Amino acid sequence: MNLARRALLAAAALPLARPAFAQGWPARPIRVLVPFAAGGAADSAARTILPRMGERLSATFVVENRTGAGGSIGGAEVARSTADGTTLLWDASSHIVNHALLRGLTFDYTTAFLPISQVCTFPQVVAVKADFPARDIAAFIAAAKARPNTINMGTQGNATAGHLGLARFAREAGIEVQHIPYRGGADAARDLAAGNLDGVFITALSARPVVESGRARFLAVATAQRLANLGDVPTLSESGLPGFDVSEWVGLFAPAGTPDEIAARLHQALAAALAEEEVRARLDRLGAVPVGNDPAAFGRFVTEGRAAMTTLVREANIRIE
Repeated sequence: MNLARRALLAAAALPLARPAFAQGWPARPIRVLVPFAAGGAADSAARTILPRMGERLSATFVVENRTGAGGSIGGAEVARSTADGTTLLWDASSHIVNHALLRGLTFDYTTAFLPISQVCTFPQVVAVKADFPARDIAAFIAAAKARPNTINMGTQGNATAGHLGLARFAREAGIEVQHIPYRGGADAARDLAAGNLDGVFITALSARPVVESGRARFLAVATAQRLANLGDVPTLSESGLPGFDVSEWVGLFAPAGTPDEIAARLHQALAAALAEEEVRARLDRLGAVPVGNDPAAFGRFVTEGRAAMTTLVREANIRIE
């Protein structure tokens, strides 16, 4: 049993402490704002996990999709909500990059939220079309250096985890490629399958059907460790870019000032839900890897990630058009 799995099971076994001031919480349904479209991976993960959390907290979770402006519309609504644990934000990795990309924000991502837990990750991969000559990352880098700015690489959109991962990959490998943004990884995968792209930097979930059809192949995964269901695909870190780790992720946040006791109870309920085999099976079908770290660990992750992404956005001149 791996360390992450043991940690989830240990957290799930903890009693859901009820301090005196919070015994009446939650006194009403808990709104969870998902700043992305219904039916997507982030939304599907929320609708899988939140009902199981509700069972443990004797609470009703109500998912509300608030799309637009890179997720900041939903973020703004939660940022101005009362910090009583009844309005939460189910946000993605854009949470740590929006401050560097969006103008005119009415709130500060660095101070407006209390991190509860990183829920899960959606691993990214590098894949190329079937007739692309490179068979591994070293050969891909050599090809890109031989033909600067001619290899086109699709992602799931501007300023997404795929775009940021591609920018970091290019920077660390010392190459220049053409970035082709799409409205989602599925669209990029379709063009890869049609041979209209040389490669993609998208989620494993989006790329896998094209690879399994024989119209593309994986070169590497962008996670720190190999993926259990793609064990023969090396990591970028193994392939000459040590320490490379970029994934899309979703996490749970509360408004800043939410009592720590409520944050702890939310985390414990989340960890218990993530430990359920049925929940894990559903997440696996979404291409998600459960995490469930505690508020302190997630807070450190957010702080470190925000600093790294700020630097990357500036150095790679990433903008939202």
